[in-house]
Amino acid sequence: MLISTMNDLPGSEVTEVLGEVFGLTVRSRNIGSQIGAGFKSLAGGELKGMTKNLIASRQEVTQRMVEEAEAKGADAILAMRFDTSEMGGNWTEICAYGTAVKVRKI
Repeated sequence: MLISTMNDLPGSEVTEVLGEVFGLTVRSRNIGSQIGAGFKSLAGGELKGMTKNLIASRQEVTQRMVEEAEAKGADAILAMRFDTSEMGGNWTEICAYGTAVKVRKI
């Protein structure tokens, strides 16, 4: 599956728009990582546990978005974006979304 943040694909023509597709997850932070992150923030530097969690979350939502696009018969996903938001004090929503399309080379 070709995924692009662009609205079009140079050298290709969109032949059909199949609609919006997305992948979603809601993650909670465990108390241990929050305490560790709190101490790390005092000294500065990367919060490696949080970074690993965000990478895994983005991979998960991207895969879910691709599966939805494949189910619609798409060749590509255009205008792909990530969005995150806080839910409650300890939950984070991560979403990948875009437009599922059929394309052909020109």
